[in-house]
Amino acid sequence: MNSIVNFIDALGQYNFLQTALITSILVGIMSGLVGSFIILRGMSLMGDAISHAVLPGVAVAYMLGVNLLIGASVFGIVAALLIGFVSTHSKLKNDTAIGIVFSSFFALGFILISMAESTTNLHHILFGNVLAVSDSDLITTVIVGALVVLFVVVFFKELLISSFDETFAQSYGLKTQWLHYGLMIVLTLVTVSALQTVGIILIVAMLITPAATAFLWTNKLKFMLVLSAILSVIASVVGLYLSYTFNWASGPSIVLTASIFFIISFIISPKQGFLTSRIAKKGEPDV
Repeated sequence: MNSIVNFIDALGQYNFLQTALITSILVGIMSGLVGSFIILRGMSLMGDAISHAVLPGVAVAYMLGVNLLIGASVFGIVAALLIGFVSTHSKLKNDTAIGIVFSSFFALGFILISMAESTTNLHHILFGNVLAVSDSDLITTVIVGALVVLFVVVFFKELLISSFDETFAQSYGLKTQWLHYGLMIVLTLVTVSALQTVGIILIVAMLITPAATAFLWTNKLKFMLVLSAILSVIASVVGLYLSYTFNWASGPSIVLTASIFFIISFIISPKQGFLTSRIAKKGEPDV
């Protein structure tokens, strides 16, 4: 209890902690919104690919002294286009193309990072360090957050239809390919924004776990989006508290909290919970 009081007192005193809190909340909202569409469209592996593929872009941006968002976004978009190109122009299945592209980009990123001789920065990039978020990082996160929310609001109906029935969406005249690449761009931006918070390795967990948890509680997309964002925000704030109080890495702390939420939901959610479904089956009369 004292640690919680100390954390709250520290929030009122330290600017870096306030910046970390705001960033954690924004990243939580973005991850929850985008992650819901990622799992509904069966794109979890693509999310993993994009999150790893941005590493060489981060390395190049670091070496050139430019904004990380620029380098990471370029490489993330190139990776998405390259995966689509390989899948379309060969007999390889999509998951094979994803595996080849993201592992190649990730390996390239490691080599470039080692050339930059920045082991400390590599650790923060891989696992996150939300307490080191700068004011410029916060501004970038705010801008990306606004773009993500705008994208979801403007294209909600199109994303809804294409996520549940792409064939119907195409017959309805929707440009599903453009929607797909638009979502990939947004996913790339969210990934870059979350670098300082959870890191490249764990961002896919932050995208998927809260959304999967929300999926266990509802069949309605709007409620799923809201619940996913709320769960993601709570996990981010609790993870920040654990990171500050116990000097744990922020990324693992946040993801572990989100995973605990999922485990609880997997057991007790009313419609799809493991325990509740077993109880319901026992209560059914024998025929």
